[in-house]
Amino acid sequence: MALLAVVALVAGFVDSIAGGGGLLCLPALLLAGFDPVAALATNKVQGSFGTASATLAFSRRGHLDLLANWKQVITTFLGACLGVLAVQFAPVRLLSGLLPLLLIAMAIYFAISPRLSNDDAHPRLPFLAFIAGFAPAIGFYDGIFGPGTGSFFMLALVTLFGFGIVRATATTKLLNLTSNVASVIMFAFTGKIVWTVGLMMGLGQFIGAQAGSRLAMARGVSIIRPLLVIVCCALTVKLLADPANPIHLWAASLFD
Repeated sequence: MALLAVVALVAGFVDSIAGGGGLLCLPALLLAGFDPVAALATNKVQGSFGTASATLAFSRRGHLDLLANWKQVITTFLGACLGVLAVQFAPVRLLSGLLPLLLIAMAIYFAISPRLSNDDAHPRLPFLAFIAGFAPAIGFYDGIFGPGTGSFFMLALVTLFGFGIVRATATTKLLNLTSNVASVIMFAFTGKIVWTVGLMMGLGQFIGAQAGSRLAMARGVSIIRPLLVIVCCALTVKLLADPANPIHLWAASLFD
């Protein structure tokens, strides 16, 4: 449990800046002997502490108005609940095949885009499109599959709705917290959450996220941009390394 808490601390630090903390925590839980469903459920518990910690830090520094975001919080929550309910029908093979391509595209965008700035820009779409469309859709995706959720929120907020990168990071943490809480509530009915481990890791997440969010606010685009690229690439490698991934199977067939 002590080692898992240390992993969660590091994951909380990274996740509060660029997302992707599950890259560390989920494999750690599986290596500790958890079955896949228990690992997913417990990971949502500990991840909620990290996103709550980062949300609190951004809010205290004035980068996030919690009351002003209530509409997208509600739609994200509803989308995530529907995603968890629909998980048994998820086209997992299709999602795991498409996601690496999307993540690579996002990594390239975050690496070279001149639009990334700490300042807000002119939005390309009315924000109602995010509240009624993007927020519930990404929440649904988090409930049904999950990897890259933070990157999808960031991409939408920055490219389509003109958010500066620090403000987008703060809003992403709030909406990630929302989808995590929705998933925890739904998973609680399965009896698969290992609460002692989830709470211990949650303490590590909380501490790590406080440090990471402070660094993100201090350094802004100079730290968030490279970490976003690294996280997108790391998620891509992790997904492609799975022998069940359709792209992995296709590539292997070429050498048979």
